[in-house]
Amino acid sequence: MTDYRPETRTVHVPHPVIEGSRPITVPIYQTSGFSFDDPETMADGMSRPDGPFSYGRYGNPTVRSLEQAVSGLEGGVAGVATGSGMGAINTVLLALLKPGDHLIAQRALYGGTAGMINKLVSRYGVEVSYVPEHDPTALRAAVRPETRLVYLETIANPMGQVADLPAMCGVARALGLISVVDNTFATPLLCRPIEHGADIVVHSTTKYLSGHTDVVGGMAVFADDALHREVWGFANELGPTPDPFAAWLSLRGMQTLALRMERHCANTRLLATRLAEHPSVTAVHWPGLPSHPSYEVAGKLLPDFGGVFAFDLAGGRPAGERFMRSVRLALVAPSLGGVETLILHPATTSHRSLSADELARHGIGEGTVRVAVGIEHAEDLWADFEQALT
Repeated sequence: MTDYRPETRTVHVPHPVIEGSRPITVPIYQTSGFSFDDPETMADGMSRPDGPFSYGRYGNPTVRSLEQAVSGLEGGVAGVATGSGMGAINTVLLALLKPGDHLIAQRALYGGTAGMINKLVSRYGVEVSYVPEHDPTALRAAVRPETRLVYLETIANPMGQVADLPAMCGVARALGLISVVDNTFATPLLCRPIEHGADIVVHSTTKYLSGHTDVVGGMAVFADDALHREVWGFANELGPTPDPFAAWLSLRGMQTLALRMERHCANTRLLATRLAEHPSVTAVHWPGLPSHPSYEVAGKLLPDFGGVFAFDLAGGRPAGERFMRSVRLALVAPSLGGVETLILHPATTSHRSLSADELARHGIGEGTVRVAVGIEHAEDLWADFEQALT
């Protein structure tokens, strides 16, 4: 580089070559593209998901490490990372559905997903039917000649309904339908839907996988290579590209996932159990409680029941608002899966796009409060909740 002028040398900086060792952590490849000595190699890299890296929208080494890591946890063949969880969901739905297709979804869905499905119906001519998440007979009865896809959530947001994945995915596979499962709440540590027959698993990596409330991202994992290539090609055109630094943060966070999930679940059990006995609480919605309608299905499918639950207060919405104003340790904030305990009012936040009838169908009331339990000491959390209820 000594023969070039300073202006040129500021552009073409030297690259270190590491010999005889390797970095312990995955490097951040913060670059929008890659250069080639051979143009045919560049063309090859832009034509397939496992080819040489060419352009950031087609792939990046840091991002691919995240895709491989999550795919490995889920037991899939490959993944497509996106810039958000809704980016992953929308990429899959838009890639696989066309006007005139029929989608079957479970009744209890995350508000953003439910809102997107409504837009598929109104804007793109996709028809939708809703069935209980645990009823394969209802699923089979809803199938039409134009049915293309079945959409499920392992643990539903926010009321904790658990899908009977072996039964529902079994029906879908027997009938030649693609099954998509949102596994964000369960994580691959509590459930791996591909092992139960799912074709695609989606995640908001924003949540438990990254785990520190400092990144937004999404992931779709595929059980089949052909399906992966189809969605990968569509994603390149749609452009939900993740940032390499966000992918690196997610990789770093995943290293403590097992430790965090153990504490999330244990803390949730204590809070849900005590709240169920509190006189100000009319109901607690967590699949680990015998009172929950998904208790039996969850017991067969999951080794533990996750770190999110909801509860209803006797005083309705005014009581819920008073509770959220009164907490001192828990934070009133959106999202979930971080180390902090967060609470929100689903009817006006995560599920705000739903009508009153749709909220009722999901079981969400005006006094429902959702809790995403963190990893603080459980007794400190309980003391905070108890004083807020009082």
